[in-house]
Amino acid sequence: MEQTFLPLSRPAIEQQEIDAVVEVLKSGWITTGPKNAELEDAIKAYTGAEHAVALSSATAGLHLTLVALGIGPGDEVITPSMTWVSTVNLITLMGAKPVFVDVDADTLMTSAERIEALISDKTKLIIPVHYAGAPLDLDAIYAVAEQYNIPVVEDAAHAIGCEYKGRPIGQTGHCIFSLHAIKNVTTAEGGIFTTNDAKLAERIRRLKFHGLGVDAFDRETQGRAPQAEVIEPGYKYNMPDICAVLGLGQMQRLESITRQRQDLVAHYRELLSDVAGITPMSVPSYTHKHCWHLMIIRVEPSICGFDRDQLIGLLKQQGIGAGIHFKACHSQKYYRENYATRFGDINPDLSNTEFNSQRICSLPLFPGMQLSDVERVVTAIKQNIGSSHEA
Repeated sequence: MEQTFLPLSRPAIEQQEIDAVVEVLKSGWITTGPKNAELEDAIKAYTGAEHAVALSSATAGLHLTLVALGIGPGDEVITPSMTWVSTVNLITLMGAKPVFVDVDADTLMTSAERIEALISDKTKLIIPVHYAGAPLDLDAIYAVAEQYNIPVVEDAAHAIGCEYKGRPIGQTGHCIFSLHAIKNVTTAEGGIFTTNDAKLAERIRRLKFHGLGVDAFDRETQGRAPQAEVIEPGYKYNMPDICAVLGLGQMQRLESITRQRQDLVAHYRELLSDVAGITPMSVPSYTHKHCWHLMIIRVEPSICGFDRDQLIGLLKQQGIGAGIHFKACHSQKYYRENYATRFGDINPDLSNTEFNSQRICSLPLFPGMQLSDVERVVTAIKQNIGSSHEA
């Protein structure tokens, strides 16, 4: 009997969230409204941040943050190449130079030492990435940033529900969370910017909706004042309430969602512990809570008999989805062909990034998966070890 296709990811939508969306649809207020405000409050309560701004995407949040911080031509922004390309695209679109920093070979996260080695008098911002659901070593990174008086914006796209030394990510600093469909908390599409800086939060809120002096939904007036004026040119990055209400339901179940992911990953790591040539990525040694957004393995072709791309093909043939998080940004076509012309020499020390970019593979992981699904994936991998295949 043919098995049902097991996808890489699937959003964990329950009936209570479906009912809540229907209620919003019936309410007559489906764009930015009271559910946005409730989601922002829920994020603040969970993270401990003083301010939260709901947005149409994490990419939108990063764009507005770069604008608000005045990043532009002549500036340099330090960020990993081992990340989703939206970060580097936005830095480039602002006219600034993305300065690629290498990552740890086994956790795929950068470090304070690597960042400090790249700081110049043109460095205006650092965007480190919390990876796969684990936190960066923030104390060291912030110590370096403070020494050079450079702001930090944490890419927390993978990190909702994650903690560093007992502190939820988002409690301090400026953070941007993704609420995309495959994330641990989803609004279908969406993002959240958190900060303890009231002025920055106010500007992000203004910029997200045309630069108006009030939000698209004002809590005091239960709507937007018709006489609201444009304070500065802005954008259209607000989140609809039909999306926000999904996130509210997800936030109520976040701890349960995280535990399910942790249990599935524990089973993966146990079953893969003796599989030659397949190495689950390491977790940080410092105190943290891992929310396991991704289950990433590294594939060593010389041992397995197949490379990463072949493995993805083999799994697909057996009805199993897999993915890549990520192909290094500097190896993407545009940056491969244009970086030198636009920005000059690239950081020559990206060896860990390049090594892993060619070998990492994300395995299925989502709430609703069963331990038997994990066993199915690992069995499929083991069946092909030591053989040479064409994907």
